[in-house]
Amino acid sequence: MKQAAMTVVMLAVTTFALAQQPAPGQQNQPAAQPGTAQKGTAAPPPVGKRPPQAKTQAEFDAYKAAIASPSDPAAVEKSADDFAAKFPTSELRIVLYRAEMRGYQNANNGNKMSEAAQKLLKIDPDDPEALVNVAEVIAERTQDTDLDKDQRWDEAAKDAQHALETVASDVPAGLQPNQIELYQGLIRSTAYSILGSVSDHREKYADSENYYRKSLDALPSQPDALVVLRLALALDKQGKYPDALKEASRAVDLTQENTSAGKVARQERDRLVQLTGGSNPAPGSSPPAATAPNSTQPPH
Repeated sequence: MKQAAMTVVMLAVTTFALAQQPAPGQQNQPAAQPGTAQKGTAAPPPVGKRPPQAKTQAEFDAYKAAIASPSDPAAVEKSADDFAAKFPTSELRIVLYRAEMRGYQNANNGNKMSEAAQKLLKIDPDDPEALVNVAEVIAERTQDTDLDKDQRWDEAAKDAQHALETVASDVPAGLQPNQIELYQGLIRSTAYSILGSVSDHREKYADSENYYRKSLDALPSQPDALVVLRLALALDKQGKYPDALKEASRAVDLTQENTSAGKVARQERDRLVQLTGGSNPAPGSSPPAATAPNSTQPPH
């Protein structure tokens, strides 16, 4: 999974959307809509998807009880599953599954986050946040020795590509324009990073370089140190040593020395400094092997 800083960005952007879900006393309807104008005033144009609605007061009351569950993701999961069992066609299931997914994401529990995301995708197969969460777990936890590795990497790449296709229009309801921009930037950055990781596994390093650059360009205000490091390694694998040194040095600036990514970044930078001496290596030289991109995966 991506580092905690990226998780914090997602939570900061999307907490607003959860807060804008139906609340008691806003309307006489069972599922009040966010942003409803007061009588005599013009309603602002809706932003994002239509908020999910309850069909009955009983469904709405059960939703309120479920969404008020403790912050512990296991408790949120139980509340979401109990609600879904009682109201198997409710639109509000997606709100609860999203809360469950983000809770496990914040707890750095990739397997449970992916399970919640898959529940959400059964209701909305175009949800970009759920798509990248599932794809990221698959990509990061598939090893070169797995018998089904190609099938799993294909699945991760397919989900990431689909997220890129749907993120322009499929965003949570209630976000402000600047929040939508940040949300979409994070989704695109994550999706391109996943595609880069899959390309690394398949030793298509020119493709990796392209995807990692797109990942960083998608969210320039929040550069992901792991993506920068993987970009450096992809450049190294192609023999683009000065460019690799530039990105490795950037990764060093973005990481702490006592972290796994920070240690690899410093090893890669020092190796490239020794190799290049600040200039291009001699043609035909055989530098020491670069650290494999997979070794930069953070602990799960």
